[in-house]
Amino acid sequence: MVLSKTASESDVSVHSTFASRYVRHSLPRSKMGENSIPKDAAYQIINDELMLDGNPRLNLASFVTTWMEPECNKLMMDSINKNYVDMDEYPVTTDLQNRCVNIIANLFNAPLEEGEAGVGVGTVGSSEAIMLAGLAFKRKWQNKRRAEGKPFDKPNIVTGANVQVCWEKFANYFEVELKEVKLREGYYVMDPVKAVELVDENTICVAAILGSTLNGEFEDVKLLNDLLLEKNKITGWDTSIHVDAASGGFIAPFLYPELEWDFRLPLVKSINVSGHKYGLVYAGIGWIIWRNKEDLPEELIFHINYLGADQPTFTLNFSKGSSQIIAQYYQLIRLGYEGYKNIMENCHENAMVLKEGLESTGRFNIVSKDNGVPLVAFSLKDNLRYNEFEISDMLKRFGWIVPAYTMPPDAQHITVLRVVIRQDFSRTLAERLVIDINKVIKQLDALPMKSLLIKVELSGEEKPKRTPLEIQKDITDTWKKFVMAKKPKLVC
Repeated sequence: MVLSKTASESDVSVHSTFASRYVRHSLPRSKMGENSIPKDAAYQIINDELMLDGNPRLNLASFVTTWMEPECNKLMMDSINKNYVDMDEYPVTTDLQNRCVNIIANLFNAPLEEGEAGVGVGTVGSSEAIMLAGLAFKRKWQNKRRAEGKPFDKPNIVTGANVQVCWEKFANYFEVELKEVKLREGYYVMDPVKAVELVDENTICVAAILGSTLNGEFEDVKLLNDLLLEKNKITGWDTSIHVDAASGGFIAPFLYPELEWDFRLPLVKSINVSGHKYGLVYAGIGWIIWRNKEDLPEELIFHINYLGADQPTFTLNFSKGSSQIIAQYYQLIRLGYEGYKNIMENCHENAMVLKEGLESTGRFNIVSKDNGVPLVAFSLKDNLRYNEFEISDMLKRFGWIVPAYTMPPDAQHITVLRVVIRQDFSRTLAERLVIDINKVIKQLDALPMKSLLIKVELSGEEKPKRTPLEIQKDITDTWKKFVMAKKPKLVC
């Protein structure tokens, strides 16, 4: 008796995925397919497309963590099916979140009595944290104005023009005027003096940035605090400060412990920080911490009981995964002060290596500061022949993702490249990046079209106006000569 049979098209288990019919035809892109497909085929199809994404470890545009220890990855996967909002069902997860709040509140020098709990909550990132902080300031300001019988329909917030887009979102979504301090060449953060000048009776708070997205620089929160105290004393106002420490909140306590930027300053009422940046957790976790209970209006907190016991909640979103919260707690207890300090020092040292390598080329101006977020922002000294955007584009050929962008008003004529140094960016990679940037510069220097245009511009000779066709012909001829010169001579 023959026990085997000929494999049919339906016997998918005996086929290699790449020999099956599922990879021979395109899948529907805008509507659901009529039939199911095997799990291995679905995985392979998606995985193959994802190969075209950039390598996260080489994405030097992002501040977001791209590497964690395998043990933490396992913890995250083990808890990926827990909905954090079900506090009564997952009381330990809730307790871990509260422990994180207290650890971070103490790290930021919140004025807590012995045994007193910190006031704060985990969010999906600093954007949500900023929305919550802004709402608290707005509601407190409205309540005070209402009690005084004064108009409360025109709130404003003072920031620098260098703030992240989430502040513009807050102002737009919650109808708050955004009053921005403009930048200037050579000074790419908010000027505290000009910020305080913009403050009026309708200002709900001044937002200071501890780690500008543009160049990593810390704004002078101490000076801002002192100037605001003086103005409040003269005017009778009580304008306060929120510190957006999305990038710098997990850096300053370890690299610059003497720097006064946090709750040691009396006017700092709330601070946000991104756990998924230098908190060293994968994307999806932020934290908002208030100075004390009085700074978070009670009416913004909702109480529900349909998931079990009474549960207070103050978030824009409801359901949320538990994985990132558990991962944050892992990092806090795994690394401790010593571990975070070592990692931040290593990031800073690698940033200095990269900075020195770029300076050695003689082609770049460094626009970032040595003290601040460990990143290097730099611009070309001479962008007549090519610009920063072309360097950014050509670096992708080596696998590097390095962003190029223009500064905000009034420094929008300045274009910079920025490399963010994260914990998984080694000394070897820093040195490799300098080598590849040098290669890109040499390649751009040799481009014939640019060389041709430079000669025309530097000659200073007035030439008759040419038609687009004539210009295109010149460019084509130049490229042809360039390619022919590079073409190897074949021996038959």
